[in-house]
Amino acid sequence: MPTTPPPVARMPVVDGERRAVSVPPRPAVAAALLCTVLFGLLLTLVVLHWGPLVSLDTDLAGALHRTAVAAPGWTHRNRVLSDWVWDPWTMRAVLAAAVCLLLRRGERLLAAWVAATSLVGTGVQQALKALVGRERPVWPDPVDSAGYAAFPSGHALSAMVAGVLVLWLLRLHGMPQRWQWAARAVVAVSVVGVGFTRVFLGVHWPSDVVGGWLLGGALVAGSMAAYHAYVAGRDRPGCAHGTGWRS
Repeated sequence: MPTTPPPVARMPVVDGERRAVSVPPRPAVAAALLCTVLFGLLLTLVVLHWGPLVSLDTDLAGALHRTAVAAPGWTHRNRVLSDWVWDPWTMRAVLAAAVCLLLRRGERLLAAWVAATSLVGTGVQQALKALVGRERPVWPDPVDSAGYAAFPSGHALSAMVAGVLVLWLLRLHGMPQRWQWAARAVVAVSVVGVGFTRVFLGVHWPSDVVGGWLLGGALVAGSMAAYHAYVAGRDRPGCAHGTGWRS
């Protein structure tokens, strides 16, 4: 008498979409909300020219600028890091390379999401600079120069957005933990380092840098949460799936 074969467990489809759903969006939502609230508070204080913040900015920026003037060797190294290694265009080039790799893998939705997040970050940052119109520090003995308005720092925002997006992509694609930790260390050094260089070179107030970090964090965390929610919604029973847009 023929026997009924035992049931075989169906293995989940392992692709970008399933990986994305496996990452819970709640931490990203919480981070986005926290960064948004803190950025809104800082923006208000900057617009109102709140005295204690102005004093703190002036004291910190002045102390670092005096160090930069007295140590031209360190100033040159900081300029190389700020203008080349951690420049916003370098960050955009990193994300452009990531987008190209995603496209080669057929993950067009994720590639589009990363590109859109970068573009939105740049656009929002430039719009806020124009609206706030904060003046950059002016020194009698400048060691560097920068144009346009000060708040928020585009260098700080770009490093935050690019760094967190790269870490997110590495996690989605199952990068071994030891490499993820190495990448986190590189991103942390880059985000903190670029903020330091902008104040050290006298082209930003400290609160400009903090504003860039907070706005970048809010944008990228919100984008990640929205992506996970969108992909999870597409996976619900009864939802029509579009064709040709693997995530």
